[in-house]
Amino acid sequence: MIYVLFGALAGLAACGMIYALVPGKMQSAEILQALDAELAHIGPTRPAPIGWRAELGSHLARALAARGIQMPSLRKDLALLRRDLESLLAVKILLAAFGVILVPALWAFAAALGLRISGVLPLWGSLLTGAALFFLPDQEVRSQAKKARADFRRVISAYLDLISMNLEGGRGVPEALSAAAGVGHGPAFDRLTETVTGARLSGTSPWTALGRLGTEIGVDELVDLSIMLENVADQGAKVRQTLTERAKTMRARHGAEIEEAAGGRTQSMLLAQMLFATGLLAYLLFPALMKLVTI
Repeated sequence: MIYVLFGALAGLAACGMIYALVPGKMQSAEILQALDAELAHIGPTRPAPIGWRAELGSHLARALAARGIQMPSLRKDLALLRRDLESLLAVKILLAAFGVILVPALWAFAAALGLRISGVLPLWGSLLTGAALFFLPDQEVRSQAKKARADFRRVISAYLDLISMNLEGGRGVPEALSAAAGVGHGPAFDRLTETVTGARLSGTSPWTALGRLGTEIGVDELVDLSIMLENVADQGAKVRQTLTERAKTMRARHGAEIEEAAGGRTQSMLLAQMLFATGLLAYLLFPALMKLVTI
């Protein structure tokens, strides 16, 4: 019975791999949307990954896209971290395969040593381990992207102040955007500089490029800035004071988030101290309780 279950599991895995690897038919609307996204891309592109693992990831990405599986949240996180989806998919598949094989291999090793373990344990263990390892890279990407997005929002508040100062100095909106982006250093400022420079070279307005960048990496503040600057460019309204007020609002919100995070850490510390005190008390009272029980 155990071998039948393992055979069924192997057949199910083989069917899933065949279904994932055989490309499906793309609709004409999806093809046109992909072409529009490629033509609308602004800024430097990442070098194409090479190697068998990259080929596996590319094939999986095309197969998922052909079946309408887009994973927009994960794509935004990867775009923010400057990582490609193909490599992540390859890592996920390889980790899942390793997890599926690991538990039966350990079971076979234990059986060779003479240990008798139920065959149901490696069956469910392989499934759970494979699933856990499959989703592990996603959690890592989300954790890193959360920190990077928070840093990006802090940079945007400073970027708004810099734009406001450049506008006050008599520069136009495009010149103010470019000059403000070139002042700072770091990944976020470098990304802003690349976006504004790429927009100038491609003949696109910088606020449109910033809006596309905000949509691509999931930073709504850039989208709001793009809409506001577009209204300024079309209507000629005064925007310096608005930028300053928005920068103050973002800093106040960031300060509130820091206080909330500090409060959560304080509660965690108190809980840890209570657990430690409870364990210590149980350790001290255990001998006395055992004597009372044995009387």
